Amino acid sequence: MLDVTRLRVLLAVARTGSLTAAARELHYAQPSVSHHLARLEAETGAKLIQRAGRGIRLTEAGRLLAERAGDIVGRLDAAAEELAAHVGLHAGRVRLAAFPSALGTFIPEAAARLRKAHPGLRLELTETEPPEALRLLRAGRVDVAVMFRYDDTAPEDPGLQMIHLWDDPSYLITQGAQEGDEDDEAGLAAHAGASWIAGCDRCRSHLLDMCDKAGFEPRISFTSDDIVAVQALVAAGIGITVLPGLALRAHRHPAVTARRIPGSTRHVYAAVYGAPPHPPATGALLAALPESL
Repeated sequence: MLDVTRLRVLLAVARTGSLTAAARELHYAQPSVSHHLARLEAETGAKLIQRAGRGIRLTEAGRLLAERAGDIVGRLDAAAEELAAHVGLHAGRVRLAAFPSALGTFIPEAAARLRKAHPGLRLELTETEPPEALRLLRAGRVDVAVMFRYDDTAPEDPGLQMIHLWDDPSYLITQGAQEGDEDDEAGLAAHAGASWIAGCDRCRSHLLDMCDKAGFEPRISFTSDDIVAVQALVAAGIGITVLPGLALRAHRHPAVTARRIPGSTRHVYAAVYGAPPHPPATGALLAALPESL
């Protein structure tokens, strides 16, 4: 069985790139770090580090083990914190990762509800896009990941539970003020010759897919996932874009028109690992999220 302390040493070496820095981070003597690595190599039967000039680097086996070690150690730390807080919701913390427009709309309301119901519970927030949020969840660095998908297929990881929160419609954003929002009656094909502004990787893929179904390939001239900057570009006549409803709730430029794209929806979920019952702090957060939309 792999020793957790030695896995922590390997992780420190992977983070810092040297034995000396790893020893300093862990408050170990350098010979102790070397000893733990040697024992870990003996346990695994694999060469984990190699000399590189005056420094060291991980071998392919070392990188693989370090990646898995991050997940293992993160989950152990999370389990320890959950047990420590299991006496009740009067103390402890719950960690949430969410994408920007969620943090700009319903997450603050959820945080306020959580604080009111459980004033001793500390909520930690991390802003990040869905792929990184899932990586943090797998590594045990967050307890809940609020994410979105443009399809409703089953999650790739069988241990992942996806709790549906919201179906978020997409809008075509063009220059010019408009009273109220209407459907995009003309269709995306009417804008085939325009300059387009694309967002994050998932949103860009969704844009390409919609335009492909409409029979054209968009000319993407700008890329930004900053919804304030994107709408400013549209208002200035630089290009047009597609944004989800939550992004427009978070920020709406007065000089843009938003037309709903029929049949185009992204699905917003709260992702957690494992089946219910969840730890008390996680359960309290999961209860607060849908009440805040």
